[in-house]
Amino acid sequence: MEQTSHLLEHLKEVYDPELGVNIVDLGLVYEVKEEPERIQVRMTLTTPGCPLHDTIVGAVKWVLQENTDKTDIDVQIVWEPQWSPQLMSREAKEMLGYF
Repeated sequence: MEQTSHLLEHLKEVYDPELGVNIVDLGLVYEVKEEPERIQVRMTLTTPGCPLHDTIVGAVKWVLQENTDKTDIDVQIVWEPQWSPQLMSREAKEMLGYF
């Protein structure tokens, strides 16, 4: 299995502008695969009609290109499984007042 923890750390730099929490702690990133020539990210958004879709996807590509030697970043937005607040980290839940 690929070591992707460093990629997840980079993705913590990408924030959902509406919620002010990074996409990793929000539970939006489902899978990250690093291959010899590219990085694949499988993720979701909080809602299918998210107006910041392009902004978030662009930020994911930018942060991975800036912090790795890869230029081919494939970001797949999926809707299954559907995102729910239960996917958030404890820190994200605390920030958003879920406790």
